[in-house]
Amino acid sequence: MADKQVMAEVDKGRMLPLMEAFYTIQGEGYHKGTAAYFIRVGGCDVGCHWCDVKESWDADVHPPTHIDEIVENAAKASDTIVVTGGEPLTWNMEPLTSALKARGLKTHIETSGAYPLTGSWDWICLSPKKNKLPLQAVYKQAHELKVIVYNKHDFKFAEEQALKINGDCILYLQPEWSVREKVMPLIVDYVMGNPKWRVSLQTHKYLNIP
Repeated sequence: MADKQVMAEVDKGRMLPLMEAFYTIQGEGYHKGTAAYFIRVGGCDVGCHWCDVKESWDADVHPPTHIDEIVENAAKASDTIVVTGGEPLTWNMEPLTSALKARGLKTHIETSGAYPLTGSWDWICLSPKKNKLPLQAVYKQAHELKVIVYNKHDFKFAEEQALKINGDCILYLQPEWSVREKVMPLIVDYVMGNPKWRVSLQTHKYLNIP
């Protein structure tokens, strides 16, 4: 992304470092089991050690793509669009969501909340990370809170995060995939003892789909 004109368009959100885009079944959280078109945007400095898409971190290796092209492909595939990353809020999401909305599409985002919330969203999945916490404004607008459980200490973190969200936000605990067999019994016991929480699974991995 060395070209100055391209960089200017990226800064405005008119172009985005697109890693991949695909039509599949949402595997996680409230909308699991439903069809959706995913737009994965490159760029993330949150740096979770267990991240399963580390190839998304470096925005420079993903081609800057004009949002008109992104939206055109999305509109052909589904009426529900999920923007994910990386960390999509690294970039200005307003141009993308405005263009998606103009086509009558529903906009969902999966974010750590570490950057200001831009764009117009029908559904916000907030997945906070310890090493770069969400900004306060994102907590108040989140529709679901999804905390990844890697070890037993993450339950304390989950409860701390749950104190910050709005009263209508749905609470999920999701096992980190590489340790799922170890932590799933802990999550089951925790949810049974604390029924305000729900279990989220990466069902797309069990289905062997993207």
